[in-house]
Amino acid sequence: MGEVTVRFVGGPADGLVRLLPASSDGTPPQRWIMRHPDGTGPVQPGPDHLYERDRPDDAGGWSMRFVRTDAYGVSE
Repeated sequence: MGEVTVRFVGGPADGLVRLLPASSDGTPPQRWIMRHPDGTGPVQPGPDHLYERDRPDDAGGWSMRFVRTDAYGVSE
């Protein structure tokens, strides 16, 4: 499994570009949950920000559009 470049559109991660896991056909996951902070430290993780795969862009990457924000763990 490789990675694909994704630009997040809307919501708290608007404009963020990062690599996400790609399926065998090179597409990113259908849905992605963004959390901040990531919960690895002593601080309680923040809310879940749900994004959905949108469309490929002209640069060969994809966009993920903002859907909603839920309380921690609700989007899973």
